[in-house]
Amino acid sequence: MTKEEFVALFEKCASGHCTAEELTQLENYSDDFELSFTEWTAEMGNADEVRKQILGNLSSQIMNDGKSRRRNFQYWAAVASVVIFLFAGTAFWMSIRNQQKQRNQIAKADATKTVISPGYNRARLTLASGEKLDLDNSHTGVISTQGASTVTKTADGILRYGTNSNTEAKKEVAYNVIETPRGGQYQVTLADGTIVWLNAASSLKYPTAFAGKERNVELTGEAYFEVAKDKSKPFNVKVNGMKVEVLGTHFNVMAYDDESSIETTLLEGSVKLTKQGASTTLVPNQQGSLGRGASDFRVANVATQNVIAWKNGFFKFDNENIQTIMRKIARWYDVDINYKGDLTRQNFGGTVSRFNDLSKLLTTLELTGTIHFKIDGRRITVMP
Repeated sequence: MTKEEFVALFEKCASGHCTAEELTQLENYSDDFELSFTEWTAEMGNADEVRKQILGNLSSQIMNDGKSRRRNFQYWAAVASVVIFLFAGTAFWMSIRNQQKQRNQIAKADATKTVISPGYNRARLTLASGEKLDLDNSHTGVISTQGASTVTKTADGILRYGTNSNTEAKKEVAYNVIETPRGGQYQVTLADGTIVWLNAASSLKYPTAFAGKERNVELTGEAYFEVAKDKSKPFNVKVNGMKVEVLGTHFNVMAYDDESSIETTLLEGSVKLTKQGASTTLVPNQQGSLGRGASDFRVANVATQNVIAWKNGFFKFDNENIQTIMRKIARWYDVDINYKGDLTRQNFGGTVSRFNDLSKLLTTLELTGTIHFKIDGRRITVMP
């Protein structure tokens, strides 16, 4: 079994959707991971016993978490206390010998440690009138009539726009804005049937009904789009002076102000990216990047499942430096980050759940033995 197959099987079992046979296959897996940069040594302990211990913990957590249900666009499952692949210049397996010592230290600190919970479904809706509604506190059912649409909050916390039968109202063009705070996410179905998942610290401005020859929305932050097909009306996302033009497709746009580039990743269909005199067209599994102040797009093939992992309830770190990782953590857990010492040499990779409290995620990163964290209220200090 390759690492990629192991990860896929792990995620399936962690989300509670694997069969009994697949779970047995996961538990019985005994081949070494394909870690070419190190060899197992005697001081790391007995390899078979270490593997059985990890998989035993994984199996137990899968059994406990397997009954979780998927709500909206988040998987309330996924095990985060076991890292699949975690590297920082030394092998993941090298950290096994330090785990017990770290667990003892963590246990002593738990009594005074602040529990920082993960984000959840919450957002604020600004209506055309300027009225603001906190969606996490709003009642279910119809919450407003906006121009040619009725706005409904479903029982599972999704915002939907439907047709308003009032013919006079259909003449009005009304715009709404949905905003997620740090520590929030939300899903909205627009009037044309397009579904948008908003990540933390993001906003989307859109008309309550699409009139004219184009469907235009404006984005800040990050969102995943499944655009309803309509060949007569292109769907345009405007973000930081750039335009993403599609007819009907699935794609992700990441455009946070604290990131060095705007990244558009295509999963299905095709998109055209334009900004001033520059333009490019993407095909599935490609990502177009535009650096701050750059004049041309860079296009590369990417693993799309890593890019949209946030939508499915995971953090997927793919050889990323700690600063990139902590920006994602800060937005999702609503915390502030400080750095001490030289942290430029370590890169990390792995898959962990977005729905555990922050201390568990940080403990997972600390298992490399190359990075450490101090939690003081909602301030995290990162140290080598």
